[in-house]
Amino acid sequence: MTDARTAPGTPPAAARPGVSAGAGLTELGTPIPVRRLPRWGFHQHNELLHGRIAMLGFIALLAVEWKLRHGILIWP
Repeated sequence: MTDARTAPGTPPAAARPGVSAGAGLTELGTPIPVRRLPRWGFHQHNELLHGRIAMLGFIALLAVEWKLRHGILIWP
């Protein structure tokens, strides 16, 4: 049985990937996806975190070199 708000041939919410059977519905009747957290490995949130930490480290390096008035690897 299809709902009037869903397109014909659309699988039910439980059959779609990333949507659990117990997921709630929005005001329009579309299912709210349930997010699964990754367990290990390279994932987008890890890459964003490491990239931001690297940017902070680079800015800190520039600040130290500016304060010392010479490069950190070239010690007089």
